[in-house]
Amino acid sequence: MRVFYSEDHRLHFPQAELSGGQFVTPFERPSRLEYILNRLRKRQFLDVVAPEAVDMAPITALLDPGYLTFLETAWDEWKAAGMGGEIIAANVPARGMHMDRIPENIDGKVGYYCHASETAITQGTWKAALSSVASAQAAQRHVAAGANAAFALCRPPGHHATADQYGGFCFINNAAVTAQMFRDSGAERVAVLDIDFHHGNGTQDIFYERADVLFASLHGAPQQTYPYFIGYADEKGRGEGEGYNFNYPMLSGTGYSQWSAALDDAIAKISAWGAEVLVVSLGVDAYKDDPISFFQLESDDFTDAGRRIGRMKLPTVFCMEGGYAVEMVGVNTVNVLEGFADA
Repeated sequence: MRVFYSEDHRLHFPQAELSGGQFVTPFERPSRLEYILNRLRKRQFLDVVAPEAVDMAPITALLDPGYLTFLETAWDEWKAAGMGGEIIAANVPARGMHMDRIPENIDGKVGYYCHASETAITQGTWKAALSSVASAQAAQRHVAAGANAAFALCRPPGHHATADQYGGFCFINNAAVTAQMFRDSGAERVAVLDIDFHHGNGTQDIFYERADVLFASLHGAPQQTYPYFIGYADEKGRGEGEGYNFNYPMLSGTGYSQWSAALDDAIAKISAWGAEVLVVSLGVDAYKDDPISFFQLESDDFTDAGRRIGRMKLPTVFCMEGGYAVEMVGVNTVNVLEGFADA
């Protein structure tokens, strides 16, 4: 399986994340990818290549142009306004406020385009985000050309980014761009399977009113964990998209028996629908020792999960998402890929 990876991910490394009322080193940090790369090499995944330059056309066609301009220019505007630190949202529109008027001041603009203030923007965030989606694009082109699978080792991750907001460590929705590229290249039915512990709210938002991309997400129950306000089981899609969105929220302490049953149900729905290609938002934060999650999966469970996904026999792109038990993130990620290959 070919792996696409860019060193430019290192350009994004905020020095602080607001967690539990204090600033801490971000859980989403560059070292995550070092552990994954080391494990890939150890397990003989040696076909690791850098992506070509990002193709902005499918990104601008899918995401809000004003939002993309904001991401590109936010750092310069922030510094021009005399701000001393990294960009962190301090003012956000709440109930009863205007959601349709974008502030001119950069402080207000940040709040307009952000849905989770734990996520900071740095000088290198835009370039890192572009390199991340470039890896996803390269993986899509590789599979569209005939490969059975590819792994986009994306960082920053993407599945929390909507068409016009960032948060949850995500800026550009890599999985959504990948799915759209499959549609643009001729696939009529594209499925996105999100196995990250946290709900893929951004991916759901982007495809919620569409019938050509089926979305299924296994995640912590939103009444108990981020992103809190979305990801309930009764969210089935809207308009033309009704019946093409499937959420599997699960409570604290969920183990592999319940989790794998949800995975099997999602796989059955994707197969019954007749998906032609599959995009997997590959988060491994369902692991038992993940510091910001509460499922109880063991490392071997990820191998079995990959095997179940592989039995679908669909052309597949894996896009890296979360996983914050850094010393095990490589093992758990590669276990999914090896299970998939075994199938």
